[in-house]
Amino acid sequence: MKPLRLAVIGAGHLGRIHARLLKQLEEVEDVQLVAIVDPVEANRTAVAAEFGAMPLASHEELYSLVDAAVLAAPTNLHYPLGIDLLNHGLHLLIEKPLAPNTEEADLLVKQAKAKRRVLQVGHVERFNPALAVVQPYVARPKFIEAARASTYTFRSIDVGVVLDLMIHDIDVVLSLVRSKVVQVQALGLAVFGPHEDIAHARLTFENGCVANLSASRCSFEPTRKMSIYAEAAYAQVDFGACQAKIVRPSEELLSRLFDVQGSSPELQADVRENLFSTYLPLEEIQVERGNAILDELTDFLTSIRSRRSPVVCGSQGRDAVAVAERVLAKIAAHRWTGAQEGPVGPLATPASSVLRGPEWAKVDEQTPAPAAPPVAPTPARRKAS
Repeated sequence: MKPLRLAVIGAGHLGRIHARLLKQLEEVEDVQLVAIVDPVEANRTAVAAEFGAMPLASHEELYSLVDAAVLAAPTNLHYPLGIDLLNHGLHLLIEKPLAPNTEEADLLVKQAKAKRRVLQVGHVERFNPALAVVQPYVARPKFIEAARASTYTFRSIDVGVVLDLMIHDIDVVLSLVRSKVVQVQALGLAVFGPHEDIAHARLTFENGCVANLSASRCSFEPTRKMSIYAEAAYAQVDFGACQAKIVRPSEELLSRLFDVQGSSPELQADVRENLFSTYLPLEEIQVERGNAILDELTDFLTSIRSRRSPVVCGSQGRDAVAVAERVLAKIAAHRWTGAQEGPVGPLATPASSVLRGPEWAKVDEQTPAPAAPPVAPTPARRKAS
């Protein structure tokens, strides 16, 4: 069997990780890392030399050299690069998000189907073993809370925190709930640039489930946690620490036979002493640590060879983008003062009258400060379907 020839497009942080793991897979899979593509010569040369691949400046040099590619370029390049690579018959793993908007995501999915190519999206948390171990306990979830936060890394700053971090939890929630989103509420704050760096969203589903999602990329404490409340159990997943806990209420509680108001002092004492052993038994589930990105790449290779759909296919990546687009639309429309002329969108306060000169000096108190420019509303986004 001929080895699958692969390239990594984008020699940044994630691209280098993909290159290292593909090189590692060469020892156990019939694959070959052929090329590293990046327009910055220093980046592509360094990564290619480290992993024994060919450095290329343009993806157009790949067409006859490889069978598949991992696209880890900036989000705004996912569509133009992805559609060109699909047109030339390459299988693609595109890092999350699939595209910056639903329109481009739809076109990528459509083209992959037309060309009969595998289109996988890099929603890596689906391969997190901590999520896998709790899924059998939380069928038909009723309420989900997720918090995802990091420090400011200066990566993915071409998009805001919704498409950078929250998109992970949107995808996981959609995979768990399996129902249509009927209502979205959201707000966000820009801290460093024009895009939101902090965001909160509430999703209501057709089946009654509700999900509260929060994301920040300027947090002092990194967090990747999700709490899932289902019909017969509650699960807590720590994606970062790869830990999982399950609480399964006793039959007495599930059957609503526990009389809270009529309970005796003795029963109350028993509940306090045995709350998480008898009434709400808490179990920390053993999680075997793995490498989620490695598992994701292995799934990509298996999907190509077996001609099956990957765990996270293009259509699922598209659905996550559609929900993210609705969240962004609500963030863009949020009015912070309630006044028609007040600040709208992630920029909650008007621009400062501080002069941003080389000395970062304030305007002289004797000189009238220039009026703050009006805050323009964020351009309207295409309504997701």
